Amino acid sequence: MPSIVPCLWFDMTAEEAADFYCSIFPNSRIISQQISPMDNPSQQAGNVLTVEFELDGNSYTALNGGPHFQFNEAISFQIDCTTQDEVDHYWNSLTDGGEESECGWLKDRYGVSWQVVPRRLIELMSHPDPEVAKRTGEAMLTMKKLSIPDLERAAFNTGQ
Repeated sequence: MPSIVPCLWFDMTAEEAADFYCSIFPNSRIISQQISPMDNPSQQAGNVLTVEFELDGNSYTALNGGPHFQFNEAISFQIDCTTQDEVDHYWNSLTDGGEESECGWLKDRYGVSWQVVPRRLIELMSHPDPEVAKRTGEAMLTMKKLSIPDLERAAFNTGQ
């Protein structure tokens, strides 16, 4: 089966973005760069055209495509976190120069949308007691960065 590699279109910041992402995720690296062999509408020959990189073993391509397209929330990357420390690390790193949104969503400094999601949220939202799931969902709707302790307190109605 062929591999599927997301290609992210940047306005001449592909190298910078790939370096930024590799600095945040473990087991990440720049694999290669392709230099544009010719002038094209977005850049001149000799400039970096694409950057192939891995984030925790997953392959991506960053393309210096110019200002023709912008990222939006229709596509996002979901980060599956096991601890609050992981949530905090990814949230704080990716919002540096970016912007917070609702319910664990954010946009990084390049406009790429991310969801920083603790596994515990999914567990609580799938709880066999529908009231636990409902309270969890209601609590999530009030948050920007998701907090596992706050979700658990709301889920089990334990207060502060």
